[in-house]
Amino acid sequence: MLERLFKLSQHQTNVKTEIIAGLTTFMTMAYIIFVNPAILADAGMDKGAVFVASCLAAAIGCFIMGFIANYPIALAPGMGLNAFFTYGVVLGMGYSWQTALGAVFLSGIIFLLLSVFKVRKWIINAIPHTLKLGIATGIGAFLALIALKNAGIIVAHPATLVTLGNITEFTPLMSMLGFFVIATLTARNVPGAVLIAILVVTVIGLAAGQVEYSGVISMPPSLAPTFLELDLKAAFDISMLSVIFAFLFVDLFDTSGTLIAVTQRAGLTDKDGKIERLGKALSSDSIATLSGAALGTSTTTSYIESASGVAAGGRTGLTAVVVGILFTLSIFFAPLAGMIPVYATAGAMFYVAILMLNNLKDINWQDISEAAPVTVVLLFTPLTFSIAHGITLAFITYTFTKALSGKAQEVSISVWVLTALFIAKIAFLG
Repeated sequence: MLERLFKLSQHQTNVKTEIIAGLTTFMTMAYIIFVNPAILADAGMDKGAVFVASCLAAAIGCFIMGFIANYPIALAPGMGLNAFFTYGVVLGMGYSWQTALGAVFLSGIIFLLLSVFKVRKWIINAIPHTLKLGIATGIGAFLALIALKNAGIIVAHPATLVTLGNITEFTPLMSMLGFFVIATLTARNVPGAVLIAILVVTVIGLAAGQVEYSGVISMPPSLAPTFLELDLKAAFDISMLSVIFAFLFVDLFDTSGTLIAVTQRAGLTDKDGKIERLGKALSSDSIATLSGAALGTSTTTSYIESASGVAAGGRTGLTAVVVGILFTLSIFFAPLAGMIPVYATAGAMFYVAILMLNNLKDINWQDISEAAPVTVVLLFTPLTFSIAHGITLAFITYTFTKALSGKAQEVSISVWVLTALFIAKIAFLG
């Protein structure tokens, strides 16, 4: 049955290898089931319900990717997008988390339509490579700021806006320890470095009396506080357009980049480097986002950590299915997730930020028309505490810098249109 479903022999793999690959991928991305509830809880959402929603959304995405697209790519609520959900849309713009979930759902519908009608290729080709890289780095800087703020390493200051906190206190020390553990284990190629670091810091917190023990395994918390609580009517408001676009835009390019990178590494592309079942893979991602919004979590997306499973030999959707099974079983570890303190996840967030900032190496810094929009999105995303503002200002900067430097021919019609929409948004909606 497994051979018929996943074509194991055709991909020169076997059940044992695929299971090991699935375990490896899960270990590298399981941190999200602890980090995501902690971030969305700041938006006022029930932490237990978000924990279950995160596990189930990830499992649904993995199962669809595995059975339908037959790719060894795992999905879960995306880092960066969850931070934008909480700190940008809810706390920054003042929308309710129900409205934010509605925006996530609408972005998922648009993503699905783009995948079904094959418009995705036109959009991706229309958006400059520089902006794609720049937006990823902007989100990385945003995550880094949130991590440092949550850790108490960076604090508010009335004269200088921000300053260094008291890093000799327990919370900053544990946050830094968590990051150093991740860095050390990652450098030594230890699988599950992020998850191990989170658990190590939590255990230290328990020993120091800073964390209250509440058990490890139990029946799953109720999903009722978040299930189908999305507010679609409010999400249709014109002021939510930039928010929906931000969710869609980031998910679209994050997913596409992950699919390209992982399938190429696994040798699953054709001789021209094209992904054969790209439509099915993208549909899997969009359906997972729709399911996640209905359950009660932010945008679900493909994870680059899937490359670790590919490195372990994963070549088919069975790898993704194994990850989905493990996420499903994780719903019984809610007490453990509830014990994870903020300082245990701060190091993980900072580590993910470093990975996203890696895109800076591919920027042509000698060309001001390339460097300027990247610098704008890199700085304005964290400083305005908004991915949407960062994207908006990056597009405007790119378009006018290119035009004024005599390179207007490099700006596509679609980018001009998007720039005009962003300017109108700023002028009339702020």
